[in-house]
Amino acid sequence: MPTAIKEIQEAIQAHLIQHRLTYIKTSHAIHENPEVGNEEVFASLTLTTLLREAGFTIKEGIAGHPTGFVAEKRVGEGPTIAFLAEYDALPGLGHACGHNIIGTTSVAAGIALAEQLEEIGGRVVVLGTPAEEGGTNGSAKGSFVREGYLEGIDAALIIHPANETRPSGASLAVDPVDYIFRGVSAHASGSPEKGVNALDAVIQLFNGINALRQHVTDDVRIHGIIPDGGDAPNIVPDYARARFYIRADSRPKANDVRAKVDAIAQGAALATGAEVEIAEFQNKVDNLIPNNTLNEVFTETFTCLGETVIPGERDGLGSTDTGNISQVVPTIHPYIKIGSSDLIAHTVPFREAAASQKGDEALLTGAKGLALIGYQLLTNPVILEKAKDELEVRKRVAETR
Repeated sequence: MPTAIKEIQEAIQAHLIQHRLTYIKTSHAIHENPEVGNEEVFASLTLTTLLREAGFTIKEGIAGHPTGFVAEKRVGEGPTIAFLAEYDALPGLGHACGHNIIGTTSVAAGIALAEQLEEIGGRVVVLGTPAEEGGTNGSAKGSFVREGYLEGIDAALIIHPANETRPSGASLAVDPVDYIFRGVSAHASGSPEKGVNALDAVIQLFNGINALRQHVTDDVRIHGIIPDGGDAPNIVPDYARARFYIRADSRPKANDVRAKVDAIAQGAALATGAEVEIAEFQNKVDNLIPNNTLNEVFTETFTCLGETVIPGERDGLGSTDTGNISQVVPTIHPYIKIGSSDLIAHTVPFREAAASQKGDEALLTGAKGLALIGYQLLTNPVILEKAKDELEVRKRVAETR
């Protein structure tokens, strides 16, 4: 390895060792102050303060998200590498998905890499993307793509806490849909014939979806709740609402399943005499396109850092709005171990692991690894072009499915 390359790589790691307590304190502070999507005022301020002190130029309140931000630092010419920061918590559970680690890791990696731009040139961007967990106006990465904040970016990097260290894998596309039914209220005993029961329409919707489950592929997931189902049993409900996530392993397939569920909702309205409104309550989420070129760099880098990298897909597929970004630029969304192999996300034990000693170690290792990958992409155009070519091939193949 040429001396200059080795010195820069050592300098990146030295920064993270020198400032390890700052980054750990940042992660713990966000963990102790959990904020749900689009309300991450403390987390956003905490992370942007670090970036501003490191010389980044920052725009806040972007793409329709008050707690979103884009931070950048450029020196001379060269590629642009983006680090994706998430920092929202789960309602009622807090940071049980480890976004305190994710946000801090991406910021730390961005700062460590940007310190070397005087030597190598290029541009480092940190995208502060709220509400990864969804909710009203959630999945902000979809907004960032739509509003053009990925234009000019050559690759995007993020790493997620987990029970094992693994490369990026696939994820499911999601349509987030509210089915709102409106009927006519009446006394449920005295004059039921004068009512139109909106809740009956919701129940018909659930029954129709259950029948549809026989005729979908194994990757499809349709799951929902009834947030509004009436006020009292002696009043015919004139308003009822069902909220669903409709998932599939590709955007075209999700669109197809969504059309079938929409038709069931319209049929439920017709059968009951209710009216139906169909509305998306947050951004659609696209499936993540894996990039083997970047995965190979990830595996090599993190193995050298002492991580045991488990090959292959992890059990069970979820969704992430990083998928939206992976549709337009080469992207990795790998995983790093923060606890025992039976650790499950979105649980209290996972929340505790996200502020544990192992979680702190993963934060620093993750930041080192992402920064070192970013350095390779800034200085090795062959890898970057190969990653871009792979993305285009995968997109063309997906279009033929």
